[in-house]
Amino acid sequence: MGKSKALLPWKARPTLIEYQVRALDQAGYAPIIVVLGHDAVNVHVALPDDVETSVIFNQYFTQGRTSSIIAGVLPLAGIGTGGVGAVLLINVDQPRTVPMLRALREAWEEQHPPIIVPALDGKPGHPSLFDAALIPELAQLTEESEGLRKVMSNHYAERVLLSVSDPLTLTNLNTLEDYEAALKLV
Repeated sequence: MGKSKALLPWKARPTLIEYQVRALDQAGYAPIIVVLGHDAVNVHVALPDDVETSVIFNQYFTQGRTSSIIAGVLPLAGIGTGGVGAVLLINVDQPRTVPMLRALREAWEEQHPPIIVPALDGKPGHPSLFDAALIPELAQLTEESEGLRKVMSNHYAERVLLSVSDPLTLTNLNTLEDYEAALKLV
């Protein structure tokens, strides 16, 4: 893209990272752990001051997404089910609305499945919400063992798809064209 995805303008917010953190906060997620890698200093500065976040710098971010997932879930491993009931794994390039994020959290609170995933027209999207019981499994991810796909396949039969109508459910901002198309959906 030529620019840090986290620093792209989004909706009425100056950056995608600010939008995403505020959406998570307004949807009732806590703690909010932000794992930084590429362009960490500039992304850190763009975080909103009035939303409580824990910031972790992943020095191994070039080794793949699993290194960032591990960096984000390891602080939760000691908390277990006594403090955190579930873990939402969301990438900054997957902007999601407050209503969709809230619906996902509320559905997990009602059903407590191992994994709950939003689905648009029957197609699974992002982000996935994992029960805290899966934190040890998430903390053991490797790129060589298919990363998050391995956890998803291990619990495929127990996974719940939550039907949502949010057009951003299937959106990933991987290219400039993806970004421009997503802006038309909001």
